[in-house]
Amino acid sequence: MPINPPWTGRVFEDFEIGDVYQHPLGRTVLAADNVWFTLLTQNTNPIHFDCAYAAKTEYKQPLVDSTFTLALVTGQSVMDISQNAMANLGWDEVRLPNPLFEGDTVYSRSEVLEKRESKSRPNVGIVRFKTTGYKQDGTVVIEFKRTVMIYRRGHLPQQQPPAPKPAKS
Repeated sequence: MPINPPWTGRVFEDFEIGDVYQHPLGRTVLAADNVWFTLLTQNTNPIHFDCAYAAKTEYKQPLVDSTFTLALVTGQSVMDISQNAMANLGWDEVRLPNPLFEGDTVYSRSEVLEKRESKSRPNVGIVRFKTTGYKQDGTVVIEFKRTVMIYRRGHLPQQQPPAPKPAKS
C-alpha cells in the first residue's frame, strides 16, 4: 500500500511577497493555560492568576498573560511559515491593541512582507512576516512582525521517521 508523505512545510522559495496564510487551527485559552504560563515564567502580576484581585480592575476578570498570547500566535503560524526555520531572528513591533481573556478563542494569519537571500549562508533565506492574532469575534489582540531564517529547497535536515517494525506474533 502506498504511504503518503507528511506535510513538511514551506521552504524559502515557496514564499512570495504579499502572500497571506490563514492559519487553520484556533485555540481556546483556558484558565489553566493562563495561570500555568504566568507562574512558569515567574510573572508576579496578580491580574493573571488572582481572580479576586482581577475582579477589582477595570476588566473585572483575569487578563491572559501577553507573552502567552505572543507564544500561542507564533505557534499557530509555524505549520504555514516557519516549519522549516533554521532560526528566528526576531519579533518586532509587537502590539496588543485589545485584551484577551480566559475562554476566548484565538485565530491568526500571516502576510509575507519581505524576503531575501542570506548574504552569509547559501542554504537559507530570510523572510519577514506580519502576523495578526484575533478573537472569535474578529477583535485583534496581537500584531507583530517576525523575521525568520528559512531553509532553501534541497537543504533541509533529514525529517524521515523510522518505519515501524512488524509486531511479533
